[in-house]
Amino acid sequence: MTARILIVDDVPANTRLLEAKLSAEYFQVASARDGFQALELAGTWQPDLILLDVMMPGMDGYECCTRLKADIATLHIPVVMVTALGDPAERLRGLEAGADDFLTKPVEYDTLMARVRSLVRLKRLLDEWRARGETARALGASDEALEVPSVAGTSALVVDDWALGARMIADALAREEVGTHTVTTGQAALAAAETMALDLIVVSLALTDEDPLKLVAALRAADRTHDTPLLLVGESRDRDRILRGFELGANDWLTLPVDANELRARARNQIRRKLYQDRLRADLGMALELAVIDPLTGLYNQRYLRRHLDGLTRSSQGRDLALIMIDIDHFKSVNDRFGHAAGDQALRLLSGTLRVNTRVFDSVARYGGEEFVVVMPGASLDDATTAAQRLREATEALTFEVPGVGRVPLTISLGVACSSGTVMSTSALLEAADQALYDAKRGGRNRVCLAPPPVAAT
Repeated sequence: MTARILIVDDVPANTRLLEAKLSAEYFQVASARDGFQALELAGTWQPDLILLDVMMPGMDGYECCTRLKADIATLHIPVVMVTALGDPAERLRGLEAGADDFLTKPVEYDTLMARVRSLVRLKRLLDEWRARGETARALGASDEALEVPSVAGTSALVVDDWALGARMIADALAREEVGTHTVTTGQAALAAAETMALDLIVVSLALTDEDPLKLVAALRAADRTHDTPLLLVGESRDRDRILRGFELGANDWLTLPVDANELRARARNQIRRKLYQDRLRADLGMALELAVIDPLTGLYNQRYLRRHLDGLTRSSQGRDLALIMIDIDHFKSVNDRFGHAAGDQALRLLSGTLRVNTRVFDSVARYGGEEFVVVMPGASLDDATTAAQRLREATEALTFEVPGVGRVPLTISLGVACSSGTVMSTSALLEAADQALYDAKRGGRNRVCLAPPPVAAT
């Protein structure tokens, strides 16, 4: 794994030491001598991780971190604060400033690399979601600015068979308005994860009768908890197991005795990151929906229709596949006489009628303009003809009211084509239905016409 890492330290010797260690692992490294230069480089170079010294002249690490996390261009970059101070209050101050981790000098090499690799993996994942989120906003799926979300109302699972330790964790999280559910075994944890929506899982490495690392691996492998932050709690002598937990996918750790304020800060950072990722995923889902949904009618669009038909024609060998192509009669005159608002109203009215008068497993799409297509997998020509007549009658019975005018007749012409068990391409099936539709319109409109059965290849 390679990544860009920014080292911020006013002592050249410290910078050179970290540069040597990170370069040996093939990371790209840049350095800044103070907080001001760090802010500039973070915005222009966009590192994957920032190692930030606390004690610096002009602007200390706390202020620099606060500014980084307040800037939309840099708030997503993980920050590890590095200091010679081991006071828990100093560590808490850094985490409250938004730091993702806090390392004490002299930095232990294996611990540093475990933190770096874990945070870089997470940063890359968030980068992907951020890029997709930008696409979603460009498509109009979201116009909200990305903000740091509140953790109030989120949910955490605590896995600990020591009742006092579990209670202390729950009490600390409650101060952040995070609801907790406590279990004492890995089996109970996996069962809870299947039924609960979780934003954080805290796992004690001191579980008495089982290997907690097996639980970490199982949680990471499960679909529902694959992306849920995992926070490990263990003794300082558990260093090797903690590092192994990181390799298995844990996101962070705390050592006993747990400082309640540090737990709050670390949990808050991990939950916020998950909420941020969930938001981007939701934006992506909406963008994908917009790519296949017609915004006026809410039906599928032609892009989806053709791809859906391609899949059906490939997989329906020997089975019937029917199409109904529909056109609103004299739609141009509706637009010309009553305006485009009335035309849009007619399109939406017909769309709703098509939805409620087709089968659950049929697909309805707006093909373009005033044309629609109904895809009917497994339907024979007789089935599709009956369905087409039902749609024609339902449309004729609609009450299409134009303000200031009153009720305006609304009818449709329909063309039906069916593969009749013959392998047909998407284009051939659409062309057959279109030709039948043309026959219906030429024959007087407000009627159903059928395409001739396809001729099997010999």
